[in-house]
Amino acid sequence: MTAKKTNAGGKIHLKWVRSFICAPTKQKLVVKGLGFTRLNQVIERPDTAAIRGMVAKVPHLIEIVE
Repeated sequence: MTAKKTNAGGKIHLKWVRSFICAPTKQKLVVKGLGFTRLNQVIERPDTAAIRGMVAKVPHLIEIVE
């Protein structure tokens, strides 16, 4: 397996890049659950398996900012 890149403090920066207007309801709930309120917003979350799993559910809407 390949090692995943993590920041020194165990934080991950996420950016909401695409609207979820036509997305299924479950995907809308994932984006809101991550804490996004505006499009193109960058937020910082702890780098845990739960957060990585949420991001994996909506990779077309959210990107990881390095």
